[in-house]
Amino acid sequence: MILDELEDFFDMAPNKRGRRGVSDADDEDDEYRRKRDRNNEAVKKSRFKTKQRTQETFTRVNKLKAENQMLEEKVKTLTKELQFLKELFLAHASNTPNAKFEGIDLDKLLEDIPEDKK
Repeated sequence: MILDELEDFFDMAPNKRGRRGVSDADDEDDEYRRKRDRNNEAVKKSRFKTKQRTQETFTRVNKLKAENQMLEEKVKTLTKELQFLKELFLAHASNTPNAKFEGIDLDKLLEDIPEDKK
């Protein structure tokens, strides 16, 4: 007996609840579909903009890293040049021979500097 009741239960079609009428349901389905379509488009647009901003940020980070590396190299070069010029100045100011600067003609170096740079 219980088996017969269970078989009858499984053979029954599911009840559709919440349906008021065919025309009302179609109107609601159309409105729902329009809202879903608009939302889907908005989501696509938002995700595209997010990817675009992320890519722009990534590109800018790489550009700034390259520029930073170039500037660090320039700082190293200028620091070495400054150290060399300080040592050269001190050697010249003290008028003592410095083995490091042997063979360097100071007068020749100074002649190469344009007048507006002196």
